[in-house]
Amino acid sequence: MVEQIKPQYSIAWIQKIAEIPKAVWDELAIPLKTPFLEWEWLNNIETSGSATPRTGWQPCHLTVWRDRQLIAAAPLYIKSHSYGEFVFDHQWADLSHRLGISYYPKLLGMTPFTPATGYRFLMAPGENEEEITQIMVAAIDHFCDKNQLSGCNFLFVDPDWKPMIERYGFSSWLHHSYVWSNQEFNNFEEYLKVFNANQRRNIKRERKAVEQANLTVKVMTDNEIPHHLFPLIYRFYSSTCDKFYWGSKYLTRKFFEELYPNFSHRVVLVAAYSEDDEKRPVGLSFCIRKGDNLYGRYWGCFEDYSCLHFEACYYQPIEWGIKEGIKMFDPGAGGQHKKRRGFPATPNYSLHRFYNQKMSQILKYYIGEVNEMEQEEIDAINQDLPFSKREIKLQENLE
Repeated sequence: MVEQIKPQYSIAWIQKIAEIPKAVWDELAIPLKTPFLEWEWLNNIETSGSATPRTGWQPCHLTVWRDRQLIAAAPLYIKSHSYGEFVFDHQWADLSHRLGISYYPKLLGMTPFTPATGYRFLMAPGENEEEITQIMVAAIDHFCDKNQLSGCNFLFVDPDWKPMIERYGFSSWLHHSYVWSNQEFNNFEEYLKVFNANQRRNIKRERKAVEQANLTVKVMTDNEIPHHLFPLIYRFYSSTCDKFYWGSKYLTRKFFEELYPNFSHRVVLVAAYSEDDEKRPVGLSFCIRKGDNLYGRYWGCFEDYSCLHFEACYYQPIEWGIKEGIKMFDPGAGGQHKKRRGFPATPNYSLHRFYNQKMSQILKYYIGEVNEMEQEEIDAINQDLPFSKREIKLQENLE
């Protein structure tokens, strides 16, 4: 159903990305830095059975049209739980419950199961972004009120987009992830020089352990990746979820199988092979690249090898990334061990609006204090980085 807003604009809520032709959606998505708002990724998540009403992710995407031209869109989901978001709002859900206020369902803007910064409204070039954003926020408010949704939440937002949405009354909540930045390194040895002597030795020992295990590690992209490895990614992903993250196996086997061939140009695989079998890897790291940004997504191994996780998930992607001109490498959620490999704590934000007046007042009153505490944690983490004194001094001068 299409609702007229102004003579030149109309909005439509769609139940699946596939209702929009790929080329039409990607005219808005391809110019963005993030690869995770592109049609192929979002459609695959839906059609693979990963994000569906049955799994608690009901697609309900907002689109804005001028005549028959798509000029703006927002990937949105009605959520009946908070799993798979990686922004842990359980304290807000608990508070809502204690106040006798329903917290679910809620409206969520993010790429499902993808804690990577970059979410924003998609907008056609040359459009009046301020005007269209105002229309979209008003449409979201009306939709949430009509459907009795507790609030609207945008997660892992593009930092350049954040100030605009804050102007419409959304509260920003500070979090952190661990992100590597290329300081114009020419090679891996230059990257090692940022560390103090003890950590340099430690990294070299970790890489040596993989060599001593007689493992060969290969980085493959696009057409270099054999077709048979795509379904194998699921087995590694599933194995890691079963070992360490029970209840977090959000993506289906079909999702990984369907990455080939239409999204394989974005895929970077780091595969470790033993000398006994040079065709089937014993460990695999799955990454996505767009431009000079690299995103680590999933990792798994079928046998335990000392330090293979560090080699496949950090050192090989960094070494390859330096050669390929990668500027930013986000290795994925969690793990303070990342800071010892050159990944400082880096701020990211989510944006929130509660429609219950009491919850809204509490959020606005306390969120500043919450953010101050989070900033203190970020500062404490980064003061404990194993960098050389020279590197610390350079960072202080840059600040």
